[in-house]
This record gives sequence, C-alpha cells and structure tokens, in this order.
Amino acid sequence: MDIQRPSMARRRRIKRIVYSATGLLLVLGISLGLSRLKPAAPSVEWSTVWPDTVKRGPMLRQVRGNGSLVPEEIRWIPALTEGRVERLRLLPGAPVRADTVLLDLSNPQLDLDLLDAQSQLKAAEAEYLDLQVSLESQRLDQQAAAAKVQAEYNQAKLQADRDEILASEGLTPDLTLKLSKVVAEELANRYEIEKKRLEIYAESIKAQLAVQKTKVEQNRALYELRKSQVDALHVKAGTDGVLQQLPVEVGESVAPGTNLARVAEPKRLKAALKIPETQAKDIMIGQPAVIDTRNGTIPGRVIRIDPASENGTVTVDVALGGELPKGARPDLSVDGTIELERLDDVLYVGRPVQAQQESLVTLFRVDADRRGAVRVKVRFGRTSVNTIEVLEGLTVGDQVLLSDMSTWDAYDRIRLD
Repeated sequence: MDIQRPSMARRRRIKRIVYSATGLLLVLGISLGLSRLKPAAPSVEWSTVWPDTVKRGPMLRQVRGNGSLVPEEIRWIPALTEGRVERLRLLPGAPVRADTVLLDLSNPQLDLDLLDAQSQLKAAEAEYLDLQVSLESQRLDQQAAAAKVQAEYNQAKLQADRDEILASEGLTPDLTLKLSKVVAEELANRYEIEKKRLEIYAESIKAQLAVQKTKVEQNRALYELRKSQVDALHVKAGTDGVLQQLPVEVGESVAPGTNLARVAEPKRLKAALKIPETQAKDIMIGQPAVIDTRNGTIPGRVIRIDPASENGTVTVDVALGGELPKGARPDLSVDGTIELERLDDVLYVGRPVQAQQESLVTLFRVDADRRGAVRVKVRFGRTSVNTIEVLEGLTVGDQVLLSDMSTWDAYDRIRLD
C-alpha cells in the first residue's frame, strides 16, 4: 500500500513552475535578441550594377536634348479670300518654284465682282475720253474766238495808224482819227480779255480732266484688286523649295487667313532641340554644339533660346555649320549636345541616375576588396551629360555604383557577388 507524501507533490509543482518560467524568459530573450539584429546585407551581382571611379582633372560640361531639323525659312501660304478647294495640283514632298500653282480655289462672287469692276473701269475710261474731246473742242472754239478778236484788233490798229497819218497831212478830220483809236483800244482790251480767258480755260480743262482721271484710277485700282483676288484663287508657292504640308482637302471651304500650304527650303536647315528646363539656364547664344542625325554629325552653334518653357523643356535653335549628311531633311529626328564650359581642375564622377545639379544624394561606395558596398552621402555640384562634379562625400579613387539602387533603399550595405 502506497503512502501519499504531500511534500513530494509540492516540490514537483514548484519544479514545473520554475521550468515554465525559465522557458518563457528564454523565449523572450531570444525574441529580443533577434529583434535587435540588423538585417542581413542583400546580395547583388556585379553584372547588374554600373560602377565608376572618382577622378580629378578637366571636366567638359555639356547638355543634351533631342529635337528635329527644321527649315530656317518657312513660308505659310494663307487664303487671301474666301473660297472652296476645287483641285490639289501637288502633294507634300514635291519640289516647287515661286510661280508653281499648288491648288485651285473657286468663288463665283469674286468672278462677278471682277466683271463689275471691269465694266466700271471701261465706263470711266470712256467718260474720260468723252470729256477730253468735249473740252478740247471748247478750247478750240475759245481759241478761235480769241484769234478773231486779235484779227479785228490788228485791223483796227492799222486803220487808226492810217487815219493818224492822214490827219497829220490834213486829209481826214480829227474826229475820224479819234474814232479809229477808240475802236482799236476797245479791241485791244477785248483781245487781252480773250487771252486771259483762254489761259483760264486751259487750267479748267486740266482740273476737269484730273477729276475724271482720278475716277478712272479709282476704278482701275478696284479692278486690279478684284483681279488679284481672282488670281489668288490659283494659290502659288511664292518661293522656291519643297511643299511640306497641304492641310486642306478638295471640297473644303476656307476662310480668309486659313493656312493652305507650307513651303520650305530643304537645304537651309537648323536644329530645334528640346532641352530640360533645369539644364537650359546655363545655355548662351553662340555656344558650340554637335548635332547627330544618326547618319553623321554636324557642328553648329546656338542662335536662339526660347524665353518660355513648354512641358518642362526649352526650345534651343542651333545653326548648322557643316555639310548636311545624306538623308538630312526637314522634321528629321536628331540628338544635340551643347558645350557649356570647360572646368580645368575638379573632382568628378560619372553621373548617377538620380543625381541633379547642386543636390545631396546617397550612393553605394564599393569596398576596397570589391566584395561589398556601403551607403554614403554625396553632395554634387555642376553637371554635364555623363559626368557630375563632386563637392563632398567622395575622394579620388573611390568607386561608386551609378545605377538605380532604389530596390535596396532599406539597406545601408550590400554584398557584391
């Protein structure tokens, strides 16, 4: 028969409590220790990163942008009058001369206006000729009247001279002499009046003809205007070059001022580059540039900087200084590099993906054994297309990773395999 011993049961309970408490403390200690451990450095393959070494020396500052070749001179041909497109004679890409007709418009009202202006001009010219003939006839009548008075005056003067001779010899009475002189003097006055009247009438003829001529010129100007409007229905290029655009269709009605065609000289081109607004602030007129047409490069220089930005870019025009490569044409996509300045002695490195001018970023600096990299803060200065100036955080010979390392933002250190 077993005898129960209360002391033994109590000791067993105490042991179980102690073991449980010890196990709990051990679990808590392990959990606390694990929580304080730093995460293991991730492994990154060398083939997936882009390293570069910090250097000191001259650095060429450049900016790059893409764009297209555009003609230096572009002629937009607007519609001078309202009309309807009747015929397209050419298609874009065709070479044209200044007198080449590109398309035909129609406007019946302009044809009627031209006929009306032509008839008004002919009527005014006929009135001018009729007035000229009438005034010339009146002038001849006036001239004949003056000539008649002159003849009468000459005859009366001869009569007075004869009577004066006879009177001096006592062959005629003094009264006859006086009457002859009075008649001669009267005719002399009439002759002077007729001469002045003839002069005044000549000036009157000029004035009347000038008024009628003005009417003729007004009608001629109206006729020339109507004629030019009708001629403008046959739209011409106006300059030698290549037809680039013809943004209308047959049957379409156009209003005055509507652009009907664009003509450009294909051999006189410039590059219009789109430069990021943050980089365009250092660009100046006259800076050298190189344009890559993907079939050759062309040297050039900056000739214009657009004062406004569009979609975060600034348009910069570059004049081309060399012979155009084969295939160069308007609207061809190109890449352009503009040289800003040459820095003689600076600390620089290849430009990281996320680095901007005057910025503070973190990069992974490669260890000396090339088995790992640690994150460091780097302050950058001036930038170029592929390089950037280092102000703080790196020294000559340091190797850093330039590729996008955002995947490992949570780690201060990585392993390189």
